[in-house]
Amino acid sequence: MAMINAGEEKRYTHELDFTIQGMSCAACAARIEKTIGRVEGVTEVAVSFPLRTAWVQVSGGKVTKEMLAEKVGQLGFSAKLNESASEGLQRERAWLRLRLIAAVLLTLPLLAGMAMHLSWLQPVANLLPDVLFVPWLQLALATVVQFVIGMPFYFGAYYALRQRSANMDVLVVIGTTAAYLYSHYVVFRDGLFAGGSHGSPLYFETSAVVMTAVLLGKYIETSASLKAQQESVGFDELRVQTALVERGGLLTSLRTEFVRKGDIVHVGEDEFVPVDGTIQYGESALDESLLTGESAAVVKRPEDVVWAGTRNGSGKLTVITGAAGHETLLSRIQELVHQGQRAKSSLQSQVDAVASWFVPAMLITAVLTLGIWGLVVEPGNWSKASLCAIAVLLAACPCALGLAAPISLVIASGRLAKRGIVAKEAGAVERLAAIRTLVLDKTGTLTEGKPKVSFAGPLGTGRSSLLRLAVALESESSHPLADAIREEAARIGLVTPDAERISYAAGGGAEGWIHGVHAAIGNARYIENLGVALSQEARRLASERETHGETVIYVTERTNCVGIIGFRDQLKSDAAQMARELSHLGIQPIVATGDHSAPANAVAKALGIKEVYASMLPESKLALVEKLKRGGKRVAMAGDGWNDAPALAAADVGIAMGNGTYGALDAGHITLIFSRLQAITEAIRLSRLTIRNIRQNLVFALCYNAVIIPFAAIGFLQPWMAGSAMALSSVSVVANALRLGARMERAAQRSL
Repeated sequence: MAMINAGEEKRYTHELDFTIQGMSCAACAARIEKTIGRVEGVTEVAVSFPLRTAWVQVSGGKVTKEMLAEKVGQLGFSAKLNESASEGLQRERAWLRLRLIAAVLLTLPLLAGMAMHLSWLQPVANLLPDVLFVPWLQLALATVVQFVIGMPFYFGAYYALRQRSANMDVLVVIGTTAAYLYSHYVVFRDGLFAGGSHGSPLYFETSAVVMTAVLLGKYIETSASLKAQQESVGFDELRVQTALVERGGLLTSLRTEFVRKGDIVHVGEDEFVPVDGTIQYGESALDESLLTGESAAVVKRPEDVVWAGTRNGSGKLTVITGAAGHETLLSRIQELVHQGQRAKSSLQSQVDAVASWFVPAMLITAVLTLGIWGLVVEPGNWSKASLCAIAVLLAACPCALGLAAPISLVIASGRLAKRGIVAKEAGAVERLAAIRTLVLDKTGTLTEGKPKVSFAGPLGTGRSSLLRLAVALESESSHPLADAIREEAARIGLVTPDAERISYAAGGGAEGWIHGVHAAIGNARYIENLGVALSQEARRLASERETHGETVIYVTERTNCVGIIGFRDQLKSDAAQMARELSHLGIQPIVATGDHSAPANAVAKALGIKEVYASMLPESKLALVEKLKRGGKRVAMAGDGWNDAPALAAADVGIAMGNGTYGALDAGHITLIFSRLQAITEAIRLSRLTIRNIRQNLVFALCYNAVIIPFAAIGFLQPWMAGSAMALSSVSVVANALRLGARMERAAQRSL
């Protein structure tokens, strides 16, 4: 094993992730984050309560999953190192279901005691057998519910208090224990066999009903989180575990992790493609809706690229593998979606800050309620004071606040991914909803990004000689114009000469030596900076081509311009529709391109865009974005993810227009897997729906606490009512978040 010195160890970082069981609310997630964040070598940590997962970035090789699992265990939680979020949620739900069934069966007999407290239920109480009112039976049943079924709440509260923290478990334990102990005192004061239906009222049903209601709420909440997690992404359903591989003339079924680059994979009719690769033989229509968001099947032929997770149609295909297993585009998208779900938006961080002091504030409120009732409102009536204080504790609900943002973001990120839109951080979705200005690159964003040579005008040389110089200088460039020159040279069968000492300037051009002679190609500014004077004839010819909306570059040999080359790039078919939708969304579009003003203005005019910036270098686009932000505008930048990288990073939201390549996933805050312009407006529209849903959740959670807690404090709510309302409040927030998925689906369908 190679030794790593201190400096290299500091730079070496990697990520660890695992699932966590036992969390009861967002405060638990915050406590785990705080503890793991203090471990030496941990540089970043994020814990998601809805997903029950932890993501940790560490430097060096000293921190392991086992070390972190031990730290989590010391906090009273369980870290599962080889378990997916879905598996963990399913196991947690099964355990909750068992506890809930037991709690319901033991609580039902205790409801007879509730009939004693409510006058309108007295006729019912008179019909019930006296054995249900016997104190020892109620004590026995309530004890099992409180200390056996409810024991995990006690453990959670103990570990929280040991860390000088507080969570939902603390409120539940204090409230239900107080109700249980009050009834316990009455039983032993009056005797285990006193009573019948006319004995002193007991409140065992209060603690048992609250425990049962909380378990019911947690069960529904966990089921909803599991459903949201599965439905929002669903990548596992698209992942193929095995592939039919041809090796040595034989067909062998292998796990996709063992398929190597270059292997030939056979794909049958109506099967999911198991690998990324290029079609060798066959023709078929494939469903690529996962990646492109388009429901229409795409016909694929030999030399076309296919991706894992897409469904083959009626034809049989053989595919040359480019990537398999965890290296496929599908796997990388899934990881980025999970990364975005783990991250926190600024809104969520603010809510977490509120939730951190919520429980201590409720404990203080309960103590004040006890004192005010016992000393001021009804002096000496500590029974009434205790019931009101217990009701306050049981009504307080930090879970609804903690779930308001993350559950909606989990659903939103998955739905966006299904439309070919990958949000790599939760904050990007929040910021996108507030965008009012969109800066758009031209080439590869508004246009197809596949320009063709439309004109080659030699000056003092032949057309073939002009193109030979151009293709030699652009032989190693990845720029779309270079591709067009090489394509034109291949079309007419030119033999390309060798060029030496080639150097490229981003947004400018290239220069080099061909047969010992200096030559250059690029825009007017680049050529003039090389000391070459452009003739009037060259400028006239270039101006004429630019009036036709063409992009023009100059070719020079020694100190003379030997010709110009014009390129034409078609607008994307959905560019006009996107421009109209931006107007409806109240967003101002701006074109910023490195191209000349004539083709830039021609594109802008065709789309009805009024503000255009042409001849922009990458640093010029960066300066434009920063200027707009300084002017108080919320700015998004959409570009191809390469030359536009500085501006993408500087914008409030950088939208990288992908082209199905792996590198495109590394650019921008949001990546469009394919350069589908309407995906931009879809992303904006869906992000606004998401933020609206989060705000609805927050309003409900805050209003619930603002209304219910005062009612509990003034004695209008029985403790069992307050506890039941607390459990149902988080369920209501989750239910509203689940509505988001259906609304996003309808919005996406309307945009088709």
